[in-house]
Amino acid sequence: MLRSLYVKDFAIVGEADIGFRPGLSVVTGETGAGKSLLVDALLLLSGGRADAGVIRSGCERAELTAEFDLAAAPAARDWLAAEELDDDGACQLRRVIRAEGSSRAWINGRPVTLAQLSALAERLIEIHGQHEHQALLDRGHQLRLLDAFGDHSAELAAVREPARRWRELGQRMAGLGAGEDNGERLALLERQLEELDRHALGEAQLAELNDLHKRLANAGQLVSGSAGVADLVDGDSEFALRRSLARARQELARLAELDPALAATAEMIESLEIQLGEIADALSRYQDGLELDPERLAEAEAQLSKLHELSRRHRLPMHELRGRAEELRAEVESLRDAGSLLATLERERSAAAEQYREAARRLSERRAATARRLAGEISGLMGELGMAGGRFEVALEPAAKADPDALGAERCEFLVSANPGQPARALRKVASGGELSRISLAIEVAALGLDDVATMVFDEVDSGIGGAVAEVVGQKLRRLGSARQALCVTHLPQVAAQGHQHFRVSKHAVDGQTFTQIEALDDKARRDEIARMLGGIEITKETVAHARQMLERAARD
Repeated sequence: MLRSLYVKDFAIVGEADIGFRPGLSVVTGETGAGKSLLVDALLLLSGGRADAGVIRSGCERAELTAEFDLAAAPAARDWLAAEELDDDGACQLRRVIRAEGSSRAWINGRPVTLAQLSALAERLIEIHGQHEHQALLDRGHQLRLLDAFGDHSAELAAVREPARRWRELGQRMAGLGAGEDNGERLALLERQLEELDRHALGEAQLAELNDLHKRLANAGQLVSGSAGVADLVDGDSEFALRRSLARARQELARLAELDPALAATAEMIESLEIQLGEIADALSRYQDGLELDPERLAEAEAQLSKLHELSRRHRLPMHELRGRAEELRAEVESLRDAGSLLATLERERSAAAEQYREAARRLSERRAATARRLAGEISGLMGELGMAGGRFEVALEPAAKADPDALGAERCEFLVSANPGQPARALRKVASGGELSRISLAIEVAALGLDDVATMVFDEVDSGIGGAVAEVVGQKLRRLGSARQALCVTHLPQVAAQGHQHFRVSKHAVDGQTFTQIEALDDKARRDEIARMLGGIEITKETVAHARQMLERAARD
């Protein structure tokens, strides 16, 4: 529900802060006073196109702010939460239009795009009388309204589940390659798997292969180098380490006889001699184990070359090829079983399609009956609202695709003929703003309480009517206001008298500048305003009495 609207430097409004209550709020005033400015402000807060012309002359910018109560707007609450714009139940829309032509928008104090502003506004408010801002002109909304009017929730649920199941099974079949030649795919994977099983190595095996290749590739250098080291340790040269240590040990042993303190050092040299002997033995064994093996080297190089090739082909490091083999093995097994699995899924999908067709048939029957009932009720209301002979129809057409659809097998289009003898045309193509507003009012009254938008605005809904029809229009709006908040801009006293809340728009000059004033009327001021609407320039006692009677009758009824 719209709780308040604040405008500043907008058109000829200097500043206005307007509070709204539940029920029907009417807006009246002299011609040219700016009655529709409230509607224009709401249109801009709904994401409408703006230009510098909406800014009050001499000002730098226009500011517009609306606050809504979300108690009866679950769709708006869900949208705010999904967009992460919720704020403890608050809902404030703000827009600033600058003189250079730019504009900015905020929701709950956070900057947003006009698309986001529009998406939220369409869940909060419907504005009737301007084509581009009426949810009733959207065919998806029309279908939802038809289903709500006929209470098709059970039939819709029965359609939605098999349609979902049908789509899900189709996705699983596509994942298994349904409709493709799985034989070629399976043969390719089996060849790749056989190759990986033959050549791919684990990390430890790969490390061993690299070490072997390195050793074989450098065998000559290793043989000559180790032999040279062995000669330095225990060779025939008088400078070999073991011979030098032996001489040193003998000399220390002689000296230790002269000074026992050198005995420990002699023992250390003896220990080094032993270690050098072990080193010499180890080098000898190492040399015996080395061999120049060109054939084994060629095998290792071929194996590494194959691993590099597989790595490039599968776009993986060599140590991950084993993991790729396991992935291929799983896919091969899946494809080998795919034939029987696909057949099972196809049977399940056919069953889901059959279940959907039966549920869709029942929904179609209900929709056809509801369409006739809704069309009859709205056609009757159109007659009451001054369009005698007018006709409303609900056309049901097959959906674009015959595949199971969660919305059912058809779409709907609201058609209307405002005058006798004229063919019915799509509601979105009706040209007259006044007629369109009254048709929208008839639809809303017929579907009272079913629309999920809590606030409805009617601009010039009473255009071209008067007398008894005007009173009927007012009664219908008041009835609508009992279930939804309604705001109506009107020039007819019969409509104004039906309001639960009344605003008067007046224009006056201050220091050579024109200002529009918007004020909420108390009972006396309201009676006087309706008397003005009834009597024109001269207001008599009889006119005032008539105005009082109209207000009393509206309150009593």
